[in-house]
Amino acid sequence: MTDVPGSDRSRRRAVPATKPSRVRMSATQRREQLISIARQIFAERGFDATSIEEVAARAKVSKPVVYEHFGGKEGLYAVVVDREVRSLLERITTALTAGHPRELLEQAALTLLTYIEEETSGFRVLVRESPLMSATGNFSSVMNDVAHQVEHILGAEFHSRGYDPKLAELYSQALVGMVALAGRWWLEVRKPRKETVAAHLVNLAWNGLSHLESKPGPISG
Repeated sequence: MTDVPGSDRSRRRAVPATKPSRVRMSATQRREQLISIARQIFAERGFDATSIEEVAARAKVSKPVVYEHFGGKEGLYAVVVDREVRSLLERITTALTAGHPRELLEQAALTLLTYIEEETSGFRVLVRESPLMSATGNFSSVMNDVAHQVEHILGAEFHSRGYDPKLAELYSQALVGMVALAGRWWLEVRKPRKETVAAHLVNLAWNGLSHLESKPGPISG
């Protein structure tokens, strides 16, 4: 016997489609999701224009869930910034392996440019204006930490060449500042290639304007 569409028999046989059950995130997974979403929004809008409402909406949770994990926008921002600071410092510290000061400078410059290229949202978070509470956890503080590492390198080099080691701090701040500002510019233009940018930065820092090489190239690799 053939079922007639719409008959009681056909309706009894019809099995309603079941919706796939949502997999509930663990507390750790939810926290990581919120950090990732907040990182992107802070990069897009900055601290002041970011709201807990938007973070919650993108994560498809209620606002109390965000407050439960971070206590508020300031706490969430502090976690995002702290992660970026540690990530960038770890990259630079790991990269400084060469023995020659010129190669060390190139490694530091190339590492910063690589971070900008691979972690653009994180870099934008660091260079945007930050609230007062995070004054010690922003791009300036990261660059100061890097400058202190460079200072030790330059200090030893100055001493071996008969220069005043006390000036190493001045030179390290100047060099790191130059690379950092060039990095912010490169973030927007993305050309020339990062290796070329690093080579020219080292060319300027090492040779000075009066002894610039016409076509500097990477030292290593």
